[in-house]
Amino acid sequence: MIWAGIALLILMAAAGAPLFAVLMGAAMLGFYSAEIDLAIIAIELYRIVDTPLLVALPLFTFSGYLLSESNTSTRLVNLVQSLFGSLPSGLAIVGFMACAVFTALTGASGVTIVALGALLLPALQSAGFSERYSVGLVTTSGSLGLLLVPSVPLILYGVIAQQLDVGPSFTIVELFVAGVLPLTLMLALLIGWTLWIHRGGVIPRVPFKTINVWHALKDARWELPLPFVVLGGVFSGFFAVSEAAAVTALYVIVAQVFLYREVSLKQLPGVMVQSMKMVGGILLILGIALAFTNFLVDAEVPQALFAFMQEHVQSPLGFLLLLNILLLALGAVLDIFSAIVIMVPLLLPVAVGYDIHPVHLGIIFLANMQIGYFTPPVGMNLFIASYRFKKPLVELYKATWPFMVVLLIALVIITYVPALSLGLIT
Repeated sequence: MIWAGIALLILMAAAGAPLFAVLMGAAMLGFYSAEIDLAIIAIELYRIVDTPLLVALPLFTFSGYLLSESNTSTRLVNLVQSLFGSLPSGLAIVGFMACAVFTALTGASGVTIVALGALLLPALQSAGFSERYSVGLVTTSGSLGLLLVPSVPLILYGVIAQQLDVGPSFTIVELFVAGVLPLTLMLALLIGWTLWIHRGGVIPRVPFKTINVWHALKDARWELPLPFVVLGGVFSGFFAVSEAAAVTALYVIVAQVFLYREVSLKQLPGVMVQSMKMVGGILLILGIALAFTNFLVDAEVPQALFAFMQEHVQSPLGFLLLLNILLLALGAVLDIFSAIVIMVPLLLPVAVGYDIHPVHLGIIFLANMQIGYFTPPVGMNLFIASYRFKKPLVELYKATWPFMVVLLIALVIITYVPALSLGLIT
């Protein structure tokens, strides 16, 4: 009976069944084999209702969808270009920074490629950058903002890690702060590498003009206060993360619908529906994953995995090396939300056993997922960019591998220098 159920689950997964169905089947099979009443599944599903922080997910996701429907991407690029376009390879710097911020705001790497790609790709090529470099920059930079507040994957990791209640406790705000220096390192290495390969004045600079900065600031006047209001309120303790999400959603509605008037009231319900489709999928997978996690804990799977790792991997450094290899592979075949809900419950107890802080693990996890988005052969960003720019996948592999090498160097530093993630919160 049990083996037949396992075989059926494997067939379901191979046939492309939804992730939540496979996870629910695995949880039900596990509880059934342990002779535990299957009503526990419904109880675990309901348990996510008792997570106040979860309110932030739909609100931030809705805000991101609304921003992507407006001309925020254009105003963001114009503003950053007016400030940094006069620097050597200034437009490339604009691309890195604009992609990171836009991905953090929208919570979706693919949205960044679609929204900013049409702006950045022709602009980079017109400025003298090669087509291969330009395509590689847009494809890889689409995932840079996953470590920047208010990244939805960052919040989701925090929710799951707090539910597990293993290792030192932490707040979501501390998780936000922990991502600042690792993201800064990634941007610094990418910019430094870009300056090196374009040294010698090959790329012309855009003269700095105060009037251009003024016009860009004026155009973005209703969006510029948003990060200061939200971050200032959270870090000062004036309101919680869930309240910050509500403020963000309200502010974005007022700015885009009533001030910029780029999204009409008639369009608003459609944006809500589209954003809640994604949220519904995340919450369903999360609820089922919590039930599956409960079974794994009852079956002492994390303890068995930790015992196996201790037997074969003696040091935390060796564990971190294997962890990076595993996460890079998973990032190339799973979407980030599925990877978080499936792997965090398994990996976090093991990592804590090696004295790895949960916050540090979260930053390592998301840094790997950033790179996994464009890891051959099936990284999601590769397919989105291939469709968006009408380029064959092989060409995208060639365009993105130098960026991957740079980010892998950053990943090694992030992994083996915990102070980079924990220095600002301890």
